Amino acid sequence: MSDNKIPVPHLPPRLLMDLYTDCNLKCPMCIVHGKPDAPELKGMLKKSMTLANAKKILDEAMPAAPAVGPTLWSEPLMSKDILIHLKSMKMRNMNISMNTNGLLMSKKMSQALIEIGVDSITVSVDATTPEVLEQVRGIKNLDKIKNNLFNLLELRGDTPLPRIGVSLTKQDSNLHQVDEFVDYWVNIVDFVRIGEIFDEGTFPNVDVDHSQRKPCPEIYSTMPIHTDGDVSLCCLDGFKDQIVGNVLEEGVSGVWNSDKLNEIRYYHETGQWDKVPFCKSCERWSSSDYTEEVIGQVLIRRSTEYTFYNDVKKLNNWRENCRHEREQQVQKIDIKMVD
Repeated sequence: MSDNKIPVPHLPPRLLMDLYTDCNLKCPMCIVHGKPDAPELKGMLKKSMTLANAKKILDEAMPAAPAVGPTLWSEPLMSKDILIHLKSMKMRNMNISMNTNGLLMSKKMSQALIEIGVDSITVSVDATTPEVLEQVRGIKNLDKIKNNLFNLLELRGDTPLPRIGVSLTKQDSNLHQVDEFVDYWVNIVDFVRIGEIFDEGTFPNVDVDHSQRKPCPEIYSTMPIHTDGDVSLCCLDGFKDQIVGNVLEEGVSGVWNSDKLNEIRYYHETGQWDKVPFCKSCERWSSSDYTEEVIGQVLIRRSTEYTFYNDVKKLNNWRENCRHEREQQVQKIDIKMVD
Protein backbone atom coordinates (compact mmCIF):
# COMPACT_ATOMS: atom_id res chain seq x y z
CA MET A 1 0.00 0.00 0.00
CA SER A 2 1.07 3.60 -0.55
CA ASP A 3 2.50 5.69 2.28
CA ASN A 4 0.26 8.44 0.89
CA LYS A 5 -2.93 6.53 1.61
CA ILE A 6 -5.84 8.90 2.12
CA PRO A 7 -8.63 7.83 4.50
CA VAL A 8 -11.89 7.00 2.75
CA PRO A 9 -15.15 7.59 4.64
CA HIS A 10 -17.32 4.49 4.85
CA LEU A 11 -20.05 6.21 2.82
CA PRO A 12 -19.85 9.11 0.33
CA PRO A 13 -20.26 12.54 1.95
CA ARG A 14 -21.92 13.83 -1.22
CA LEU A 15 -24.29 12.31 -3.76
CA LEU A 16 -25.05 13.62 -7.23
CA MET A 17 -28.23 11.91 -8.42
CA ASP A 18 -29.44 12.12 -12.01
CA LEU A 19 -33.18 11.84 -11.40
CA TYR A 20 -34.17 12.61 -15.00
CA THR A 21 -31.91 13.01 -18.02
CA ASP A 22 -33.15 15.94 -20.06
CA CYS A 23 -32.76 19.69 -20.33
CA ASN A 24 -34.80 22.53 -21.79
CA LEU A 25 -31.57 24.17 -23.02
CA LYS A 26 -28.70 23.06 -25.23
CA CYS A 27 -25.90 25.23 -23.88
CA PRO A 28 -22.73 24.91 -25.98
CA MET A 29 -20.51 24.56 -22.87
CA CYS A 30 -22.52 21.63 -21.47
CA ILE A 31 -20.61 18.37 -21.90
CA VAL A 32 -23.87 16.42 -22.23
CA HIS A 33 -26.79 18.45 -23.61
CA GLY A 34 -24.45 20.70 -25.56
CA LYS A 35 -23.93 17.70 -27.84
CA PRO A 36 -27.53 16.91 -28.88
CA ASP A 37 -26.42 14.65 -31.74
CA ALA A 38 -24.16 12.49 -29.60
CA PRO A 39 -25.28 8.85 -29.93
CA GLU A 40 -24.52 8.28 -26.24
CA LEU A 41 -27.04 10.97 -25.28
CA LYS A 42 -29.83 9.45 -27.34
CA GLY A 43 -29.59 6.28 -25.26
CA MET A 44 -29.80 8.23 -22.00
CA LEU A 45 -32.31 10.95 -22.85
CA LYS A 46 -35.62 11.12 -20.96
CA LYS A 47 -34.66 8.26 -18.65
CA SER A 48 -35.84 8.58 -15.05
CA MET A 49 -34.74 7.17 -11.73
CA THR A 50 -37.75 5.52 -10.12
CA LEU A 51 -38.94 6.75 -6.75
CA ALA A 52 -38.33 3.31 -5.28
CA ASN A 53 -34.75 3.15 -6.54
CA ALA A 54 -34.02 6.68 -5.36
CA LYS A 55 -35.35 5.88 -1.88
CA LYS A 56 -33.26 2.72 -1.77
CA ILE A 57 -30.13 4.73 -2.52
CA LEU A 58 -31.02 7.43 0.00
CA ASP A 59 -31.73 4.88 2.72
CA GLU A 60 -28.33 3.26 2.23
CA ALA A 61 -26.53 6.62 2.25
CA MET A 62 -28.54 8.12 5.12
CA PRO A 63 -26.15 7.17 7.98
CA ALA A 64 -23.57 9.55 6.46
CA ALA A 65 -26.10 12.42 6.22
CA PRO A 66 -24.68 13.32 2.80
CA ALA A 67 -25.19 16.53 0.90
CA VAL A 68 -27.20 15.83 -2.25
CA GLY A 69 -27.25 17.45 -5.66
CA PRO A 70 -30.50 16.35 -7.39
CA THR A 71 -28.98 16.27 -10.88
CA LEU A 72 -25.83 15.60 -12.88
CA TRP A 73 -25.94 17.51 -16.17
CA SER A 74 -29.69 17.95 -16.61
CA GLU A 75 -32.27 20.47 -15.46
CA PRO A 76 -33.64 19.07 -12.17
CA LEU A 77 -36.99 20.84 -12.40
CA MET A 78 -37.85 18.86 -15.54
CA SER A 79 -38.36 15.72 -13.47
CA LYS A 80 -42.09 15.25 -12.88
CA ASP A 81 -41.28 13.71 -9.50
CA ILE A 82 -38.73 16.30 -8.41
CA LEU A 83 -40.72 17.54 -5.41
CA ILE A 84 -41.29 14.00 -4.17
CA HIS A 85 -37.58 13.26 -4.52
CA LEU A 86 -36.64 16.43 -2.64
CA LYS A 87 -39.08 15.68 0.18
CA SER A 88 -37.62 12.20 0.42
CA MET A 89 -34.13 13.66 0.81
CA LYS A 90 -35.19 16.13 3.50
CA MET A 91 -37.07 13.41 5.40
CA ARG A 92 -33.69 11.69 5.70
CA ASN A 93 -32.04 14.84 7.05
CA MET A 94 -29.98 15.47 3.92
CA ASN A 95 -28.88 18.89 2.73
CA ILE A 96 -29.86 19.73 -0.83
CA SER A 97 -27.80 21.99 -3.07
CA MET A 98 -29.50 22.52 -6.42
CA ASN A 99 -28.40 24.12 -9.68
CA THR A 100 -31.09 25.25 -12.11
CA ASN A 101 -31.39 27.44 -15.20
CA GLY A 102 -34.41 29.08 -13.56
CA LEU A 103 -36.79 28.85 -16.51
CA LEU A 104 -39.19 26.46 -14.75
CA MET A 105 -38.96 28.16 -11.37
CA SER A 106 -42.50 29.50 -11.25
CA LYS A 107 -43.91 31.08 -8.08
CA LYS A 108 -45.61 27.79 -7.26
CA MET A 109 -42.40 25.83 -7.74
CA SER A 110 -40.36 28.36 -5.77
CA GLN A 111 -42.80 28.22 -2.88
CA ALA A 112 -42.63 24.43 -2.89
CA LEU A 113 -38.81 24.44 -2.85
CA ILE A 114 -38.85 26.80 0.13
CA GLU A 115 -41.45 24.78 2.04
CA ILE A 116 -39.60 21.52 1.43
CA GLY A 117 -36.47 23.09 2.88
CA VAL A 118 -34.02 23.01 -0.03
CA ASP A 119 -30.79 24.36 1.46
CA SER A 120 -29.19 26.06 -1.54
CA ILE A 121 -30.34 27.11 -5.01
CA THR A 122 -27.93 28.40 -7.64
CA VAL A 123 -29.48 29.92 -10.76
CA SER A 124 -27.33 29.87 -13.89
CA VAL A 125 -27.79 33.34 -15.38
CA ASP A 126 -24.53 33.64 -17.35
CA ALA A 127 -25.10 37.07 -18.91
CA THR A 128 -26.26 40.62 -18.28
CA THR A 129 -28.03 41.14 -21.62
CA PRO A 130 -30.42 39.03 -23.70
CA GLU A 131 -28.09 39.24 -26.69
CA VAL A 132 -25.19 37.65 -24.85
CA LEU A 133 -27.49 35.14 -23.16
CA GLU A 134 -28.53 33.98 -26.63
CA GLN A 135 -24.89 33.39 -27.54
CA VAL A 136 -24.19 31.54 -24.30
CA ARG A 137 -27.40 29.56 -23.84
CA GLY A 138 -29.34 29.88 -27.06
CA ILE A 139 -32.24 31.85 -25.52
CA LYS A 140 -33.11 35.50 -24.92
CA ASN A 141 -35.35 34.94 -21.87
CA LEU A 142 -33.17 36.89 -19.44
CA ASP A 143 -36.13 38.82 -18.05
CA LYS A 144 -37.98 35.58 -17.27
CA ILE A 145 -34.99 34.14 -15.43
CA LYS A 146 -34.52 37.36 -13.45
CA ASN A 147 -38.23 37.62 -12.62
CA ASN A 148 -38.30 34.03 -11.39
CA LEU A 149 -35.21 34.70 -9.31
CA PHE A 150 -36.63 37.87 -7.76
CA ASN A 151 -39.86 36.01 -6.98
CA LEU A 152 -37.82 33.32 -5.20
CA LEU A 153 -36.02 35.98 -3.15
CA GLU A 154 -39.31 37.69 -2.27
CA LEU A 155 -40.99 34.43 -1.27
CA ARG A 156 -38.04 33.49 0.94
CA GLY A 157 -38.19 36.84 2.65
CA ASP A 158 -36.07 37.13 5.78
CA THR A 159 -35.86 33.40 6.43
CA PRO A 160 -32.31 32.01 6.10
CA LEU A 161 -33.00 29.20 3.65
CA PRO A 162 -32.64 28.44 0.87
CA ARG A 163 -29.28 30.09 0.30
CA ILE A 164 -29.77 31.77 -3.08
CA GLY A 165 -27.05 32.54 -5.59
CA VAL A 166 -26.38 33.15 -9.26
CA SER A 167 -23.66 31.81 -11.49
CA LEU A 168 -21.83 32.77 -14.65
CA THR A 169 -19.57 30.34 -16.48
CA LYS A 170 -16.96 32.22 -18.47
CA GLN A 171 -17.00 31.89 -22.23
CA ASP A 172 -15.52 34.03 -24.97
CA SER A 173 -18.92 35.61 -25.57
CA ASN A 174 -19.55 36.77 -21.98
CA LEU A 175 -16.06 37.55 -20.66
CA HIS A 176 -16.65 41.27 -21.09
CA GLN A 177 -19.69 41.08 -18.79
CA VAL A 178 -18.13 39.35 -15.78
CA ASP A 179 -17.44 42.50 -13.73
CA GLU A 180 -20.83 43.97 -14.56
CA PHE A 181 -22.48 40.67 -13.59
CA VAL A 182 -20.77 40.58 -10.19
CA ASP A 183 -21.46 44.25 -9.47
CA TYR A 184 -25.15 43.84 -10.30
CA TRP A 185 -25.87 40.67 -8.32
CA VAL A 186 -23.50 40.77 -5.34
CA ASN A 187 -25.81 42.92 -3.19
CA ILE A 188 -29.00 41.18 -4.31
CA VAL A 189 -28.34 37.48 -3.74
CA ASP A 190 -26.38 35.61 -1.06
CA PHE A 191 -23.51 34.71 -3.35
CA VAL A 192 -22.25 35.04 -6.90
CA ARG A 193 -20.30 32.18 -8.47
CA ILE A 194 -18.00 32.80 -11.44
CA GLY A 195 -16.71 29.67 -13.18
CA GLU A 196 -13.59 29.50 -15.30
CA ILE A 197 -13.62 28.08 -18.81
CA PHE A 198 -13.13 24.32 -18.51
CA ASP A 199 -12.37 22.53 -21.77
CA GLU A 200 -11.48 18.87 -22.24
CA GLY A 201 -10.33 18.53 -18.66
CA THR A 202 -8.21 21.69 -18.53
CA PHE A 203 -8.50 25.34 -17.53
CA PRO A 204 -7.04 27.05 -20.62
CA ASN A 205 -7.04 30.51 -19.02
CA VAL A 206 -5.46 29.42 -15.74
CA ASP A 207 -1.82 28.56 -15.12
CA VAL A 208 -2.04 25.29 -13.17
CA ASP A 209 1.15 24.17 -11.42
CA HIS A 210 1.30 20.47 -12.30
CA SER A 211 4.24 19.91 -9.98
CA GLN A 212 1.71 20.26 -7.15
CA ARG A 213 -0.63 17.60 -8.48
CA LYS A 214 -2.37 15.58 -5.81
CA PRO A 215 -5.12 12.95 -5.64
CA CYS A 216 -8.42 14.39 -6.80
CA PRO A 217 -10.70 15.09 -3.79
CA GLU A 218 -13.74 14.05 -5.82
CA ILE A 219 -13.00 10.33 -5.58
CA TYR A 220 -12.98 10.59 -1.78
CA SER A 221 -16.06 12.75 -1.39
CA THR A 222 -18.56 12.47 -4.24
CA MET A 223 -20.61 9.70 -5.83
CA PRO A 224 -22.22 10.61 -9.21
CA ILE A 225 -25.19 8.29 -9.82
CA HIS A 226 -27.01 7.92 -13.15
CA THR A 227 -30.72 7.14 -13.52
CA ASP A 228 -30.07 3.39 -13.83
CA GLY A 229 -27.84 3.25 -10.76
CA ASP A 230 -24.55 3.27 -12.66
CA VAL A 231 -21.86 5.21 -10.81
CA SER A 232 -19.33 7.28 -12.73
CA LEU A 233 -15.84 7.90 -11.43
CA CYS A 234 -16.44 11.64 -11.68
CA CYS A 235 -19.27 14.05 -12.43
CA LEU A 236 -17.41 15.00 -15.61
CA ASP A 237 -18.17 11.54 -16.97
CA GLY A 238 -21.49 12.60 -18.46
CA PHE A 239 -21.55 9.80 -21.03
CA LYS A 240 -20.60 6.98 -18.63
CA ASP A 241 -17.13 6.27 -20.02
CA GLN A 242 -15.72 5.34 -16.60
CA ILE A 243 -18.29 3.34 -14.64
CA VAL A 244 -17.07 1.98 -11.30
CA GLY A 245 -20.18 0.03 -10.31
CA ASN A 246 -23.95 0.08 -9.90
CA VAL A 247 -25.53 1.01 -6.57
CA LEU A 248 -28.79 -0.80 -7.31
CA GLU A 249 -26.87 -4.04 -7.75
CA GLU A 250 -23.93 -3.62 -5.35
CA GLY A 251 -25.24 -1.07 -2.88
CA VAL A 252 -23.88 2.39 -2.09
CA SER A 253 -21.24 1.09 0.32
CA GLY A 254 -20.34 -1.75 -2.03
CA VAL A 255 -19.49 0.59 -4.90
CA TRP A 256 -17.88 3.24 -2.71
CA ASN A 257 -15.54 0.72 -1.08
CA SER A 258 -15.08 -1.48 -4.15
CA ASP A 259 -11.74 -2.83 -5.33
CA LYS A 260 -12.25 -0.99 -8.61
CA LEU A 261 -12.64 2.44 -7.04
CA ASN A 262 -9.96 1.80 -4.43
CA GLU A 263 -7.55 0.83 -7.21
CA ILE A 264 -8.18 4.18 -8.89
CA ARG A 265 -7.60 5.95 -5.57
CA TYR A 266 -4.32 4.04 -5.21
CA TYR A 267 -3.16 5.17 -8.65
CA HIS A 268 -3.96 8.76 -7.66
CA GLU A 269 -2.11 8.43 -4.36
CA THR A 270 0.98 7.01 -6.06
CA GLY A 271 0.98 9.47 -8.96
CA GLN A 272 0.26 6.82 -11.60
CA TRP A 273 -2.05 9.06 -13.58
CA ASP A 274 -1.41 7.10 -16.79
CA LYS A 275 -3.20 4.13 -15.24
CA VAL A 276 -6.45 6.13 -15.20
CA PRO A 277 -6.89 7.54 -18.74
CA PHE A 278 -9.99 9.51 -17.75
CA CYS A 279 -7.95 11.41 -15.15
CA LYS A 280 -4.58 11.49 -16.91
CA SER A 281 -4.58 15.08 -18.16
CA CYS A 282 -7.42 16.49 -16.05
CA GLU A 283 -6.77 19.64 -14.02
CA ARG A 284 -9.90 19.46 -11.85
CA TRP A 285 -7.79 18.22 -8.93
CA SER A 286 -6.50 21.78 -8.54
CA SER A 287 -9.92 23.29 -7.90
CA SER A 288 -10.40 22.20 -4.29
CA ASP A 289 -8.05 24.69 -2.60
CA TYR A 290 -9.43 28.16 -1.87
CA THR A 291 -7.89 31.47 -0.89
CA GLU A 292 -9.97 34.03 0.95
CA GLU A 293 -10.11 37.77 1.39
CA VAL A 294 -12.71 40.19 2.67
CA ILE A 295 -13.20 43.39 0.67
CA GLY A 296 -15.81 45.71 2.11
CA GLN A 297 -18.86 43.57 2.81
CA VAL A 298 -17.87 40.75 0.45
CA LEU A 299 -16.03 37.54 1.28
CA ILE A 300 -14.20 36.51 -1.90
CA ARG A 301 -13.11 32.88 -2.18
CA ARG A 302 -11.00 31.80 -5.15
CA SER A 303 -9.95 28.45 -6.54
CA THR A 304 -8.66 27.36 -9.92
CA GLU A 305 -12.20 26.76 -11.11
CA TYR A 306 -14.45 29.14 -9.19
CA THR A 307 -14.55 32.56 -7.60
CA PHE A 308 -17.30 33.04 -5.04
CA TYR A 309 -18.47 36.48 -3.94
CA ASN A 310 -20.33 36.03 -0.65
CA ASP A 311 -22.31 38.79 1.03
CA VAL A 312 -20.82 38.85 4.55
CA LYS A 313 -24.18 39.92 5.96
CA LYS A 314 -25.73 36.72 4.59
CA LEU A 315 -23.28 34.08 5.80
CA ASN A 316 -25.67 32.89 8.51
CA ASN A 317 -27.30 30.48 6.05
CA TRP A 318 -24.01 28.90 4.96
CA ARG A 319 -24.12 25.40 6.40
CA GLU A 320 -20.97 23.31 6.42
CA ASN A 321 -22.64 20.31 4.80
CA CYS A 322 -24.44 22.17 2.01
CA ARG A 323 -21.32 23.80 0.57
CA HIS A 324 -21.38 24.59 -3.11
CA GLU A 325 -19.57 22.63 -5.76
CA ARG A 326 -16.31 21.24 -4.32
CA GLU A 327 -15.82 24.02 -1.75
CA GLN A 328 -13.65 23.42 1.29
CA GLN A 329 -14.85 24.44 4.74
CA VAL A 330 -14.90 28.19 5.13
CA GLN A 331 -12.43 29.61 7.63
CA LYS A 332 -13.72 31.70 10.50
CA ILE A 333 -13.93 35.32 9.45
CA ASP A 334 -13.26 38.15 11.88
CA ILE A 335 -16.18 40.39 11.05
CA LYS A 336 -14.42 43.27 12.83
CA MET A 337 -12.00 43.36 9.89
CA VAL A 338 -14.81 44.19 7.50
CA ASP A 339 -15.05 47.84 6.50
